[in-house]
Amino acid sequence: MSVEPLPNIDRSTLRERVLKALRSAITSGAYRPGDHLGEVELAGRLGVSRGTVREALRHLQQEGLVTAGNRGMLRVNVLSPEEIRGLFRVRAALEGLAVREIVARPDRSAAVAALRAAVGELAGAGEDFAAKVEADLGFHVRLCELSGNPMLVESWRHLEGRIRVTIMNRDPEEAPAMMTPGRHAPIIDAVERGDLDAAIAVVEEHMAAAADHFTGTAAP
Repeated sequence: MSVEPLPNIDRSTLRERVLKALRSAITSGAYRPGDHLGEVELAGRLGVSRGTVREALRHLQQEGLVTAGNRGMLRVNVLSPEEIRGLFRVRAALEGLAVREIVARPDRSAAVAALRAAVGELAGAGEDFAAKVEADLGFHVRLCELSGNPMLVESWRHLEGRIRVTIMNRDPEEAPAMMTPGRHAPIIDAVERGDLDAAIAVVEEHMAAAADHFTGTAAP
């Protein structure tokens, strides 16, 4: 496929900048799931050594953005339907724990205000697909952060690469309907009421619908 040239890298922070450039190229959709990532080609595009590219690709493997295929060839990760469903079940468990801990907080109203602000950013994204993705993921990260549990946030972040690859596997015009304020508001409303059962149920339904969409099994 045709890919826009990647920018040359300032050698002052070479390793970090190469990693950031490659991660951005993948999560923005410049490289699509399944695309081959050759060290020689990438080194030439970025104006750096193959060793530097190799280090960055190894890091991206750990993040779940890149995977080794036949004969060790590295490609942008492609998740199977079973992996996607597992991914969203784990997200449901993590975010269900987040709402459980938020509901139990004495300052729940402050968390509700923060979540409504995050939904406002989603509303402000309009039809810009990239902005919508960032705002949508931003809401869910904020939900985890507001739990006050750093390990929960760390666990969610560990899944982020796979989440982004899954999203980028679909065309922008197929952006799921769950990336709207209306799909997130019921989570906040249930948290505000202190209705834990309802909040967890909404989170689980939200993740089940996302899994259906990204595995291509959603109802037409």
